[in-house]
Amino acid sequence: TIYGTQWQTFPACGSVPMIADMSSDILSRPFNAESFGLIYAGAQKNLGPAGVTIVIIREDLLAKAKTDLPVMYRYETFAKNNSLYNTPPTFSIYMVSLVLKWLEDQGGVEAIHKQNQAKAALIYDEIDHSNGFYRGHAEKDSRSLMNITFRLPSDELEQQFVREATDQGLVGLKGHRSVGGLRASIYNAMPNEGCKALAAFMKDFMKQNG
Repeated sequence: TIYGTQWQTFPACGSVPMIADMSSDILSRPFNAESFGLIYAGAQKNLGPAGVTIVIIREDLLAKAKTDLPVMYRYETFAKNNSLYNTPPTFSIYMVSLVLKWLEDQGGVEAIHKQNQAKAALIYDEIDHSNGFYRGHAEKDSRSLMNITFRLPSDELEQQFVREATDQGLVGLKGHRSVGGLRASIYNAMPNEGCKALAAFMKDFMKQNG
């Protein structure tokens, strides 16, 4: 999320369980869940509002979990009680169901992956054809489809970019404080038109300030 990087393939871990936080990745592209021992994903990126967490865990790992943890910290507690050990966040879960229905209407994960590739390409093309005016954080073989991070020639230009983009309705582009620069978060819900608008703004901004 912060650096604009994404695993393009997953390592073969042999007998060692592979565990991943896929909050920014889940449902953005197809992957084989059976390759993982545990997948953790907060809903707030691609699944719905904050307040819901998805955990996919192998049953054999549930059996190996520490028993001296507080009951609410044990995944086994929720697995045995159909995720209803305590009062669930019903509104947030309902919203997740609507997002999943929307995803099906889009054609499923395969279709949304193609959309995400096309959206990201619009912005990466502007970076790649800017002769260094825009500089991406991530190496090309590690680029994220969900978060595109880049820098401009100076801090002043980056601040100007954010101001002028905001004036045109393009918001939330300031990079994380630990990295700086710019970050375009283009999760599943971001329409293609939004990425086209940002790409057009980037092209015009470079013409005016390059």
